[in-house]
Amino acid sequence: MSFLIANLGRAVIRFFTEAGEIFILLGKILAGYKGIYRDRQLLLDQLIVIGFNSLPIVLLVGTFTGAVSAWQTNYQIQNYVPIRFLGLATYKAVIIELGPVLTALMLAGRVGASIAAELGTMKVTEQIDALESLAINSVRYLAVPRFYAGIIMMPILAIFSDVIAIAGAWLVANVLLGIPSAIFFSEIQPRFNPYDVFAGLFKSVVFGAIICLIGCYIGFNTSGGAEGVGKATIRSFVLSAILILVFDYILATVFF
Repeated sequence: MSFLIANLGRAVIRFFTEAGEIFILLGKILAGYKGIYRDRQLLLDQLIVIGFNSLPIVLLVGTFTGAVSAWQTNYQIQNYVPIRFLGLATYKAVIIELGPVLTALMLAGRVGASIAAELGTMKVTEQIDALESLAINSVRYLAVPRFYAGIIMMPILAIFSDVIAIAGAWLVANVLLGIPSAIFFSEIQPRFNPYDVFAGLFKSVVFGAIICLIGCYIGFNTSGGAEGVGKATIRSFVLSAILILVFDYILATVFF
């Protein structure tokens, strides 16, 4: 019993220690916004890496998200709800929940793990120490551009994902389920609520911040050579995915 209590105590201490270190890093990143214009080329490079290079996989995931949403929604509402509500139900699910969350989970694997691996490799090969020895603030130079690029590009990618998901849902409904376009879109326009779009985009901003913050934190604290970099990559994705789902629940509770 005492062994379990001791382990639990160490785990709690480690949790609060890491949480404190993450918030300290977040504070340093937020304080570095003044240097964004000076480092605009670094920001632009990260906008391309995080945003443009992620677009193909985001569009692919969005297409099949919308397609399966339409198919499953049709299965669940048939004989219970008029079929004209299929488009509305799919639209609401995609805009509020599926688009932001699935896009964030994909970027947690593609972007967050990449950031952790890149910064972790720099850490174990002492490149970050070299930057500090040259009086270059590693947080400003490495973390700030990635963080702000993440919160800028994540909602943009979510918009692309939402649009292509709705298009995929319409295609399935029109071609495979035989639902005319006029019926599919009939309930979306009169029941359109800008608040739903705002909530989904706000979620995306928070998820983008989580992905880049966790990737940077784990990258800066990597140790143990190549094996440590591999573990950091996995840990970055797992922790980011967990926090995305946790904050998704918190934000859903607040907004709705």
